Amino acid sequence: MPDDSLMPIERIDRAILMIRGHKVMLDADLASLYGVEAKVLNQAVKRNVERFPADFMFQLTAEEVDRLRSQFVTSSSWGGRRYLPYVFTEQGVAMLSSVLHSPRAVQVNIEIMRAFVRLRQMLQQNADLARKLALLEKKYDAQFRAVFDAIRALMKPPEKTRRRIGFGSGE
Repeated sequence: MPDDSLMPIERIDRAILMIRGHKVMLDADLASLYGVEAKVLNQAVKRNVERFPADFMFQLTAEEVDRLRSQFVTSSSWGGRRYLPYVFTEQGVAMLSSVLHSPRAVQVNIEIMRAFVRLRQMLQQNADLARKLALLEKKYDAQFRAVFDAIRALMKPPEKTRRRIGFGSGE
């Protein structure tokens, strides 16, 4: 049974970011969770680079790093780096368990996989809710439009019959 004090669920959930349309985790955040330095984690990955194709792991651009820094004003994961950080997708995190063999790495990977599943479920629930809301809006917009049209028609003043003005009225 994992010790939740070592890897609080909220900490893992907060570490999952959306970059380039992918849910990812920074190498430094993963290293912290695994209890190793980011350098050690990245060395293990580089020794097994064939297990990490581009859809499992990619390196951030300088612009992406700047955007992240501006979103997270202070972060211990940025300090003193000489290279741009790597990020790992859900599949990349799963693959890390094959290159990091400590008991802690196994437990951390289990919790991270659970966090990705929770996130996917929340996104699906939100998508379902948004779809239902759109259907309700469409249904009720049409009904309310008819009501408002009827109210507007009732609010219009009755049209007056106009007397003809001008020459040739026959008098």
